[in-house]
Amino acid sequence: MAQLFNKLKLGDLTKVSIRYKHGPDHWSVLKKKKTAKDKALEHFDDFYGSVYGDTWKNIRAALLKKESKYIAVVNNFSDSERIRTEIELLGAINLKSFYNVYKQNIDCSTSKTVQSQNVQNSMETYLSNAQLSEVQSIYPTDHQHLPETLESEENEEFLTTEKPPPVKLQSIEKDLNEIEIETNRIIDSSMKISMLQEYVPATKLKGLNDWVLESDYYKYYNKKTDFEVDIVPESILSFPEHLHAYAFESGNTTRFPPPKKGSTNVLDYYLFDGGSLLPLLALDIQQGDIVLDMCAAPGGKALTIYQTLLPHILVANDVTAARVKRITNVKDQYICTKDNTFFVTKNDARVIDDKDIYNKILVDVPCTVDRHVLHSDENNLFKASRFNERIKLPELQSEILKHALKLIRVGGTVVYATCSLSPVQNDGVVHVALKDAWNESDSIMIVKDMSEVLSPLKYIYKFADIGLKYGHIVVPSVRSNWGPIYFCKIVRIK
Repeated sequence: MAQLFNKLKLGDLTKVSIRYKHGPDHWSVLKKKKTAKDKALEHFDDFYGSVYGDTWKNIRAALLKKESKYIAVVNNFSDSERIRTEIELLGAINLKSFYNVYKQNIDCSTSKTVQSQNVQNSMETYLSNAQLSEVQSIYPTDHQHLPETLESEENEEFLTTEKPPPVKLQSIEKDLNEIEIETNRIIDSSMKISMLQEYVPATKLKGLNDWVLESDYYKYYNKKTDFEVDIVPESILSFPEHLHAYAFESGNTTRFPPPKKGSTNVLDYYLFDGGSLLPLLALDIQQGDIVLDMCAAPGGKALTIYQTLLPHILVANDVTAARVKRITNVKDQYICTKDNTFFVTKNDARVIDDKDIYNKILVDVPCTVDRHVLHSDENNLFKASRFNERIKLPELQSEILKHALKLIRVGGTVVYATCSLSPVQNDGVVHVALKDAWNESDSIMIVKDMSEVLSPLKYIYKFADIGLKYGHIVVPSVRSNWGPIYFCKIVRIK
């Protein structure tokens, strides 16, 4: 018997019956294989599906595409005329010209039907003239093959004026009894998060069941009416004269080539997400402004502000040495002058001590970076190790915005921005910061409703209508795949 036992392998003695093994497709095996990207997508399906309703499917498909859409900002410190010509030959549209064409027709029209027809006719003329100019720069005007396709119907879909149906907000509470709640999306009230306590009733924070879903933030915020601020229609959206931003029309997936260096040894243009331009236009940079970009890395927005050639002083700040280095690298790659108007600083945005100096402040806060977390596990906020950091983001965001509201001079403008679809990180943070700033100081703020002045851009951008109270949000779509970008314009009047 001993000899027989010795011949048996240890694995033969410890084999587990097949009934206790899980196959590769079993839920327990798949759960162990979930990446941070998978967890992010599950969270978005749960949360954003309830907020954005039927439009979430299209937003989701756009976010999951590997390549998003970019806008090119011409570098005025390089050969700007040459750069603009080369970009226009690619078929890109100057957004300033595009906006002015639509705005002119909207201002002149009194009938919605006439308005729609005039806008379409003028835009077709604008695009046709741009294409004709491009062709004539290559072929003689009497060339027998001069294209007759300039009046084709390619732009008809791009020029549609139909609005998506209103989104009906849904609560996920009705499904709580039918689903298995994942603990990695549950907030323990012992964390003592002020943003959570701001919205969620105290009865939800008692006893052994001390948790709420992150999605519940929005449900409770949506019911808050204890603080009101005046919301005033914005009358103008101005494109600075020297800011030249180019984009391809909706449905056109052409990519800008990598920028090259010009005669001044700096790069020709800066590429970034097209939605990122809107908070800068909302900031309304004017000659002599003193501007602070509180969370400036990697530096694209600060560079674009500088390309307006308008600020008297521009300060681009961030909190870590690594992030400050990224801003400095962008500055060195695109600016050849050595004047004393563009400064890079390293500070925690919550403790910057420059009150009543700045009249324009951009607050582009750290957020969940919704597009990035679906494509990279590296440094992903949905890693288990970064759970507490992610949950505390709204609190950090509201503290930064509140501090900006205290720093801004009377009459000055603060624009708050995120690249998140979360109403908690967006309108929710604005609500808390405005309320706290009002309680802690004598300052009075108003919020600018930019719906009317943004309307000409709806033919390029897709704005979501989810009942936002303060700001505006550009959502990704398969045809216009840039964003998400949320922004809110706040003006201090006292």
